[in-house]
Amino acid sequence: MNSLVFLVPIALVLGTAALGAFLWSMSSDQYEDLDGAGERILFHDDDKPAAGSTSPLDGRGPSQTTCQG
Repeated sequence: MNSLVFLVPIALVLGTAALGAFLWSMSSDQYEDLDGAGERILFHDDDKPAAGSTSPLDGRGPSQTTCQG
């Protein structure tokens, strides 16, 4: 029973801190655009390759690749 004197206030403080963190995240629009980051990775607008970059296949199609074994 003596341990409840310490555990109940600690639980209340941690619960209040978690609620405060959740309310802060809601007020600062942390949950505004959940899918945006994933879509920006998949569909970015850079159509031209960077200068000096090469293709992993070096212009060869799948039937012309050789297997290094």
